[in-house]
Amino acid sequence: MEKSVFGLDENIAGVLCYLLGFISGVVMLIMERENKFVRFHALQSTMWFILLAIVGWVVGAILGWIPLIGGLLTSAIGLFTVASAIFLMYNAYMGKKFKIPVIGDVVEGQLGSK
Repeated sequence: MEKSVFGLDENIAGVLCYLLGFISGVVMLIMERENKFVRFHALQSTMWFILLAIVGWVVGAILGWIPLIGGLLTSAIGLFTVASAIFLMYNAYMGKKFKIPVIGDVVEGQLGSK
């Protein structure tokens, strides 16, 4: 198993990419220049959590004024965000390069890896 720039095993560094959403993704993407596995997870984390933040913001802005529906949808998006982070961290820990549909392909295209 390869090491990351931090001296961590690449699977641990991959987990850290998802730990704080897009913030940890951006930090890991800036810091890690060599390890393709870590860079993949860092960029995927950044794109995925920015997308979810935008969706949450749009749903909150459009439906937030409806007490029950707005609150339920916002909560569902929050739960989905946490569940997806756990799922992605698990896959990174297991050494898998799980690709989120569409986003994973974009990430591979940006990084030039397959």
